[in-house]
Amino acid sequence: MLKKLDALLSRYNFLSEKLSQAEVIADMDTWRKYSKEQADLQETAEKYQEYLQVQKEMDDAFLMSEEETDSEMKKMLTDEGYACKEKLAEILGELKILLLPKDKNDEKSCILEIRAGTGGEEASLFASELCRMYLNYCANHRLRVEEIDISATELGGVKEAIYSVTGTGAYKLLKYESGVHRVQRVPATETQGRIHTSAATVAVLPEAEEVEVEINDKDIRIDIFHSGGAGGQNVNKVASAVRITHFPTGIVVTCQDERSQLKNKERAFKVLRSRIYDFYNGQNAKEREENRRSMVGSGDRSERIRTYNFPQSRVTDHRIGLSQYNLDAFMTGEIDSMVEALAIADREAMLASQEN
Repeated sequence: MLKKLDALLSRYNFLSEKLSQAEVIADMDTWRKYSKEQADLQETAEKYQEYLQVQKEMDDAFLMSEEETDSEMKKMLTDEGYACKEKLAEILGELKILLLPKDKNDEKSCILEIRAGTGGEEASLFASELCRMYLNYCANHRLRVEEIDISATELGGVKEAIYSVTGTGAYKLLKYESGVHRVQRVPATETQGRIHTSAATVAVLPEAEEVEVEINDKDIRIDIFHSGGAGGQNVNKVASAVRITHFPTGIVVTCQDERSQLKNKERAFKVLRSRIYDFYNGQNAKEREENRRSMVGSGDRSERIRTYNFPQSRVTDHRIGLSQYNLDAFMTGEIDSMVEALAIADREAMLASQEN
């Protein structure tokens, strides 16, 4: 570990030196590349520099205590040495966390998809509440949300909703939400007061750039058709809805939210790129981590991850066994404590995996 940190610090110092050179400053592409790499290394490099400084202070304190003849001064130096030793252990723990493999998608924007599952109209109503919950959560974190496609029900529920969530770290904030969300409550349509169970699925996909996913014309079919739902005369006269089928993966994306066919096409391609990216990355991840299961689960959208129990005002995340009794606030988007607990559990699982 210390050899890895030595190499990292050496690279950080090399980049810092390069970034001050005139020829690098003049070449914006090189400067941008070096600057990004240096920024990625900075926190770990500075923490390791702190480690080396404390280690030197510890060594000096113990050495001076051995040479000291005055008993009171000797004790003071020894105590200082042991205090530094405790500080070193603390910094080492922080360095272990900083050296954990980083999710390359964490800083990306993402696509958020919410679909009603089992439970009929009640599932659709719950899906619409999840939509509001995530829209509020994103607003709290100053993320920009753009509606791509929504299929609503007559009673105000949502069969399917697709959003583009833009902002640095959007995927990192939402990635633990992928999976099946189950609700237990008495539906408004229930006359006998019986508790029903229904579900909705959430999928969070890192937004893929065009350079990351190549889509060949021969691999897709684009269908143009008339939009359904509200829209007045435009719905009847203009064929603006777009459906794209990707043959190699079987992925189908439909977008009909915009009046403009061009805008619908752009949004459909954005979703398609993210789904293709997720499809192939998901396959690779399964191959790499076949024998490893994180404490926060696989993130597979078919896995039940959370239960929202309205009679008890309880929300339980089954991946980490955490229950919170703040359901009203949770449904308004105050989900930070749950997200943070999931991130900590994931980090601890990664640390345990590295130690085994």
